[in-house]
Amino acid sequence: MAPTPRKSKPRTPRERMAARRGRLRAQGLRPVQHWVPDLRNPKVLAQIRREAKMIAQGPENDAIDDWIESVYDWESWK
Repeated sequence: MAPTPRKSKPRTPRERMAARRGRLRAQGLRPVQHWVPDLRNPKVLAQIRREAKMIAQGPENDAIDDWIESVYDWESWK
């Protein structure tokens, strides 16, 4: 009868993450950090609304909307 394999010592979260990152790097991937606007911040929301309003009032807005409508494949959403 074959001996039962011994259980390895439990790894720490840091060791597990290091192993995972190593496997991902071996696949040719690399970590990237993205910073995005914090939509929970009222100041950020106010700034986004202000900028969206300015864009919507732009003289070329209707032409851009017409172009998007003409080139987008709306059937893919169904």
